[in-house]
Amino acid sequence: MSGELLSLLVAVMWTFTALFAEVASKRMGTLVLNVWRMLITILLLGIVLWWTCGKPWPQYANAEVWKWFLASGFMGFVFGDYCLFNAYVVMGSRFGQLFMTLASPFAAMAAWLMMGETMSTLAMLGMIVTLSGISISIMGKDDDGTRHLKLPRRGILLGIGAGMGQGIGLVLSKQGLLHYASQIPQEATDVAAMMPFAGTQIRAIMGLIGFGATLLYLGKSANMQRIFTDLRGAAAAMGAILLGPFFGVSLSLMAIGMTNTGVAQTLMALTPVLILWPSRLMFGTKVSMQELIGAIIAVTGASLFFI
Repeated sequence: MSGELLSLLVAVMWTFTALFAEVASKRMGTLVLNVWRMLITILLLGIVLWWTCGKPWPQYANAEVWKWFLASGFMGFVFGDYCLFNAYVVMGSRFGQLFMTLASPFAAMAAWLMMGETMSTLAMLGMIVTLSGISISIMGKDDDGTRHLKLPRRGILLGIGAGMGQGIGLVLSKQGLLHYASQIPQEATDVAAMMPFAGTQIRAIMGLIGFGATLLYLGKSANMQRIFTDLRGAAAAMGAILLGPFFGVSLSLMAIGMTNTGVAQTLMALTPVLILWPSRLMFGTKVSMQELIGAIIAVTGASLFFI
């Protein structure tokens, strides 16, 4: 399979991840879902690392590597996914994914601040186009012609937080991979090939700590048993876990390695458009032409960051 087809497959996987996560979040609660999601992801990645590298944990990862990936896990999983999954509950997965196009602008700004990377004219244009697309999708009009927000303000803030967490988490992961690569001996080619998987495991450990601690603090740990009593919620949760942080993230890393990064990222960013039709089938949500055009514009803006 080519890198382009793999990237498109990842976009489809993330589309159904969002739909499954919306169902599971509403039935089980976002904290319960994310604790199970992190726990199962850690175990599955441990099996993969054990099978490929001989040990079920990140080898040769020193304190500096752990620092960057833990920070990425906090921003991407604890903060970002908490916002994203609650956004699914408040305004649905299709709007939640629309706001994820903000990950590219936030990643560009974070790379500029933390790594000194320059922001091109296309990147700045991408920010404007992305924000314009989101604005078109979320604005409505009253009978008297007055414009208003179609979504609750809490949902919009959660969507912005989700994009921020994803974008900043990506830059922190990049730093972690750079440090990790310098620690692995040249002869340990198997470990080097599995760096992204090992990094994802560290990020998931941070996610488990963050979500688990929050669940305990709120006194809701008894809700963890819902995965055993709510079969529909459990099935949706497993779909979100397998297609998201396990297969989705893993295949996205493979796709980037097989084709041009810009092409791969652009194809994988199609989720806000791809999700419109299955969202209508699963939840009966009506999609207006305005929302479709807005989603296409937002995705176009996000793609400008990778040209």
